[in-house]
Amino acid sequence: MDIIDKSALKKSDLIETSKLKYFIRCMLAGMFLTLGTAIAVMVAEKAEHMLPGSGKFFYSFMFAWSLVMITYMNTELGTSNMMYMTAAVYRKVLAPKRALLILFSCILFNLIGGVIASYIMSLTNVFQALPAEHFLFHAVEGKLAKTPLQMVSEGIFANVIVNTTVFVSGHMKDDAGKLFSTIFIIFIFAFLGFEHVIANFASFSLAFFANGGPVTGMTIVSVLRNWLFAFIGNYIGGGLLIGLLYAWMNNGTQKYVD
Repeated sequence: MDIIDKSALKKSDLIETSKLKYFIRCMLAGMFLTLGTAIAVMVAEKAEHMLPGSGKFFYSFMFAWSLVMITYMNTELGTSNMMYMTAAVYRKVLAPKRALLILFSCILFNLIGGVIASYIMSLTNVFQALPAEHFLFHAVEGKLAKTPLQMVSEGIFANVIVNTTVFVSGHMKDDAGKLFSTIFIIFIFAFLGFEHVIANFASFSLAFFANGGPVTGMTIVSVLRNWLFAFIGNYIGGGLLIGLLYAWMNNGTQKYVD
């Protein structure tokens, strides 16, 4: 928990001394998620042609590298900040107003970074004239078709997994351990198709631009609906089940601390 306290204070100091630098770090996280999504869907599409049914496996493995890039490039991800900010407020490390500013600024600029990166990515040669049945479009259509209850429940587990990765990798003593734990834990939520609001910023934007417009089932209402319920689930999972719960369990002078 001391690491979480220090991280929260570091984020607070950065946004206080230079909002622009903080916002850029948030935008870079959106870019890295876009890069991870882009390579994941392309590898998945190739895998489906070579070995039908294997696309999701390869997608999940490749997508997991997004969090590796985000972590090692010291960028700011909204879903992990749900844990940091909630724990920091409970532990009185940050005032609620400052924590909300950090969290919602991070999410907003994750979105901006993801949209910009997705548009530029859609201009590259590999994303030209994608077939209607491409893995990317199929995945996005499936996300948009889910019920609110599915989105919330999947969002809970998605962010439990993301923030578990943060905890576990923090215990690793070397880069090999951090890489191994990050890739195989993130693989869980990617393979199960759980909803991660920041990742959906990237995948929805990339599908829209690569398709030259909305894909099947994509409307302003359906997109905002997904983002809203994924956000709610993500906050319950990362902010409450990991951030608040672990802050509470470590409150006091017990020897059993994390």
